[in-house]
Amino acid sequence: MEVYSWRHAQRAGPAPTAPAFSWVEIAGVEPTLVFVHGLGASSAPYFAPVAAHPALAGRRSLMIDMLGFGISDRPADLAYTLEEHADALAVALEQASAGGADIVAHSMGGAVAITLAARHPHLVGRLVLADANLDPTPLPQTRRPGTSGIAVYRTEQEFLDHGWKETMDFVGPHWAATMRLAGPEALYRSAMSLLRGTVPTMRENLEKLPIRERSSTRPRTEWRADTESLTGAGVRVVAIPDCGHNIMLDNLDGFAHAVADALSV
Repeated sequence: MEVYSWRHAQRAGPAPTAPAFSWVEIAGVEPTLVFVHGLGASSAPYFAPVAAHPALAGRRSLMIDMLGFGISDRPADLAYTLEEHADALAVALEQASAGGADIVAHSMGGAVAITLAARHPHLVGRLVLADANLDPTPLPQTRRPGTSGIAVYRTEQEFLDHGWKETMDFVGPHWAATMRLAGPEALYRSAMSLLRGTVPTMRENLEKLPIRERSSTRPRTEWRADTESLTGAGVRVVAIPDCGHNIMLDNLDGFAHAVADALSV
């Protein structure tokens, strides 16, 4: 594997101060397979076994970290909205010569990938979502894991003052292993933007995307009332057994085969 980075051309100012995306790349055949991580995560730790799985091996693969997370730069002056993440990712794909890519995206990364496909449809060939956020969510009243655990801090300053450390302790060692690499501002602003969602919503954009394949993988234990409406809109919904939210970690084989099936269409 080789690590590549590039300078974010949309940012004003001299190149040495412009924030950079970084990714892990595996050489292989086109079209490029792009993996996008969730909130507080990093793509390589979550997706490297998927990219190397026999069902998907041989594809050119980019395990890319969004700005603010993982091995990419973490500038404190970005808004980190879903739209800004999507537009920045579009520039990254252009710079990586990965137009028309097949996108596999987890959780918040799924919301970003949907927004990317809606705003830059020429860059996305097929889209496979792993338990992605599709709807805006009310601010939480009690603390619980996930985005809502961050949103209990009503102001960014409150999060920076003590919420960052409390969140790291709360989520446990597995998530903290990648969350510790995130910029605190990026983590908070991304979480709040994810709860607000987009206009139209991620779900509305997903249902009308003009791309040839849209798949949504979910834990089998999480049956949802929206399955019929998604299926009716042409979105393939695939239930993966023996897993929770981190589908690719809990059931690697099941997830890799589901992705391979979606990309065979």
